[in-house]
Amino acid sequence: MQVSHSRVECFESCPFKYRLRYLENIRTVKATNPDNPLFLGTALHTGLEKNVDAAIQEYFMQYPVITDDHVNEAIKLSILIPKAANVIPKGFNEVKIESEDFIGFIDLLAPALSTTRLGGKYQELPGVFDIYDFKYSNNVSHYKDSVQVHLYKYFYEKLNPGKKIRKMFYLCVPKVNSRQKKDETLQDFRRRIQEECLDVQPNLVEVEYDQSKVMEWLLSVKRMTDAKDFPQKQGWLCRYCDYQDYCQKGWDFMILPKNERRNIEQVQKKVIWLYGSPFSGKTTFANKFPDPLMLNTDGNIKFVDAPYIPIKDQVEVVGRMTKRTLAWAVFKDAIAELEKKDNTFKTIIVDLLEDTYEQCRLYMYDQMNITHESDDSFRAWDKVRTEFLSTLKRLMNMDYENIVLISHEDTTKDITKKGGDKVTAIKPNLQEKTANKVAGMVDIVARVIADGNERTLSFKTNEVIFGGGRLLTKTDEIPLDYDAFLDVYAEANDAASQSMHQVSSPKTSTRSRKKAEPAPAEEGFMNPPVEESIPDEPLDKEEALAKETAQEEAQQETLPFGEAAEPAPAEEAEKPKTRTRKRRTQA
Repeated sequence: MQVSHSRVECFESCPFKYRLRYLENIRTVKATNPDNPLFLGTALHTGLEKNVDAAIQEYFMQYPVITDDHVNEAIKLSILIPKAANVIPKGFNEVKIESEDFIGFIDLLAPALSTTRLGGKYQELPGVFDIYDFKYSNNVSHYKDSVQVHLYKYFYEKLNPGKKIRKMFYLCVPKVNSRQKKDETLQDFRRRIQEECLDVQPNLVEVEYDQSKVMEWLLSVKRMTDAKDFPQKQGWLCRYCDYQDYCQKGWDFMILPKNERRNIEQVQKKVIWLYGSPFSGKTTFANKFPDPLMLNTDGNIKFVDAPYIPIKDQVEVVGRMTKRTLAWAVFKDAIAELEKKDNTFKTIIVDLLEDTYEQCRLYMYDQMNITHESDDSFRAWDKVRTEFLSTLKRLMNMDYENIVLISHEDTTKDITKKGGDKVTAIKPNLQEKTANKVAGMVDIVARVIADGNERTLSFKTNEVIFGGGRLLTKTDEIPLDYDAFLDVYAEANDAASQSMHQVSSPKTSTRSRKKAEPAPAEEGFMNPPVEESIPDEPLDKEEALAKETAQEEAQQETLPFGEAAEPAPAEEAEKPKTRTRKRRTQA
């Protein structure tokens, strides 16, 4: 892949912008503001390479409508370009540097002159050049630290053996930023612009070559090519970004994935919902996951060392005023902070899930000014459930390695089986409709069982036990151990991978085959292929007798009244006799 200075600079400034521009090739509508830096910079280059008229024409051609503000910028260019041209020597414009790995353009490559006069003039040094890069900007200090001309020197000398870059310069043409006063006519304002432009002077900024800058740039190239995630870097420069509307205002656009099968053996994210009786070891097991953060509701964090956020009402007393922040609002704030991914956590644990649902209910009571869902039975139940599930989905959609939900088990309800027996239902302590929705968000719903000192993790599911999952495994119960849990995911990934390979290369069915018949006597015709059926599986003796009896009865049903059935062939004499319809007689 060819890289350029601007490409790497874009990645370092904002990886998300780099992704949109260079990886997804999303183009934006060019801004039509008169002081557009891109249009003004292009016009400056054109003016220094050709003349002022060409520069102004180049500038005007970028806009559909020319206003007084555009004319004001053209006046500045008409004065500043000749002054800048007097500062730089003659040379070669837009010199292209291109290799398999790098591409760039030197604005001006000028032959280097000797420091002493020979014959009344300075002599050119053979094979030695100076680099000039044009900048229409007031930010001189930024370009002094830029790696751009260092790269030009490094790659030019590398691609042109025997030639040397002696000096490097930035030609900085200052911008005149003036605004028309309220009591100032347009003519007076333009006269003031001309006076200010005559007062400023373009200057050359010499830069000493620094090999370390090139090495740092090469490291940036490696980071760019190895990058998998492209987060947003928000700052004050976002207001000048062409892609601001895409990442901040949420404009309607979608980046489709590549049309290729995913390797499900590499899926690392694990989403699990644990439930069990109190003191069965759920929290201790979750604490063994790597780099955990617990969103804790019941204060059960005394015997685990994971960092946690207490999900409870926060009360702040200021003087005589008491400010209360409800626990659900605290939970939502934690979710919003986790979405930023500005942390090093790998596992997010919600302990307990049913507590957050109750906190959501109280929060919605406060929002709707009710004391129970029955106060507004047409909306309240649905609004509470929607608020809870939509917030939980935000957590599930986050790019963390592990997400663990913890609940207590509920054994207070009985189920009547078909035979009339009553058995105790074992399920998470969460409303049934909500529990079914949550189960659809996770990979596994597992029950933690404590039998004395033995702890197990059960994935069994039936009409009594709430559990199971979408992982393809032969195991339905394992010890409550983190390594054993990882083996379950490894087994499921292998099974899913084998299943995908079978789907991608299906076997050819042999239930029916086409067999070509020889051509008939008539010339020019061919018989269609005849389908050869494979005989059915052999039936046992009782099934064979029943089948033959049914066929003979059906045949007798089709005979006209008064006709008897034909006798059976000799080889079928041992078959059971069939019934025949009696002949009708008239009374």
